[in-house]
Amino acid sequence: MKIKILLASVVSFAAMTSMSHAEKWDMALAYAATNFHSEMAAEFAKEVAEKTNGALEITTHPSGALFGGAEIFGAVRKGLVPMGERLISALGNEDPIYEIDSIPFLATSYADAMKLYKASKPALEKTLAAARTTLLYSCPWPPQGFYSIKEANVPDDVKGLKFRAYNPTTSKIAEFLGMAPTKIEAAELSQAFATGVAESMISSGSTGYDRKLWEHVGYYYDVKAWLPRNMVIVNTKAWDGLDDSVKAVVKEAAATAEAKCWAKSEELDSWYVEQFTEKGMKVAPASPEMQKAFEEAGVKLRDEWLERAGDAGAAVLKAYEGM
Repeated sequence: MKIKILLASVVSFAAMTSMSHAEKWDMALAYAATNFHSEMAAEFAKEVAEKTNGALEITTHPSGALFGGAEIFGAVRKGLVPMGERLISALGNEDPIYEIDSIPFLATSYADAMKLYKASKPALEKTLAAARTTLLYSCPWPPQGFYSIKEANVPDDVKGLKFRAYNPTTSKIAEFLGMAPTKIEAAELSQAFATGVAESMISSGSTGYDRKLWEHVGYYYDVKAWLPRNMVIVNTKAWDGLDDSVKAVVKEAAATAEAKCWAKSEELDSWYVEQFTEKGMKVAPASPEMQKAFEEAGVKLRDEWLERAGDAGAAVLKAYEGM
């Protein structure tokens, strides 16, 4: 009898100890719950909870509900939230390595974007480590197109337009083409275009679809300028506090999320553009004159980026070009 009681006590204590070590994390997301990035993050969180038997439970907070897009990286770095997702190139002012996937016309297809990711990943991880954060996975947006409230056949057509910028690259492209850049996060886009604060932008079909921009914007030019990526990161101190067995599950779930997210992004690329046509937007490739203007801006921005990124940036480009 005493042995049974002792065994029951041991089992009870073990269960309590297991529960006391269960981690409950919040994950800050900038985009709507219906955006494919947010959907993949939710699937990732679910897989982690299931495969760790609840040892790590992650609650996702889409639409900037926990922290706005511009605040997420800082919040993770400071440990205000253990995990979050951020558009990598939006951090370009902190380190040029963050901008490499947004160099115009460097990688314009999914295959090339993956090569660029592989070539730049070591440098990205090193840069994140210095910021006390750890990379879990990364996923691209569909290729970037040009949205405009007016027809844009030649560069003069866009001069003076208010341009929504989301990273240093887009700000510089706007300035190169004579537009007026203003920083606007994705969650604020619909209101910005509705009120005239924004009149043009370069962004993916996903962003335009999520924000129903056909209600305010008449033209979409399928420029395919680059494929910017989001990244899911974790505060390194929080990461180091996890058991190795839990870390292994998170890494596996992250690899699954990354592969599925890349596939989903490519699947949705043409679908978004088809939806714009159905909703009444005029969809077309850029005119030769506009394409030339965009590409000239790209050459200039690549040279500027290399100057700022120095040897580290040159090494990444060399690795990419050698693949």
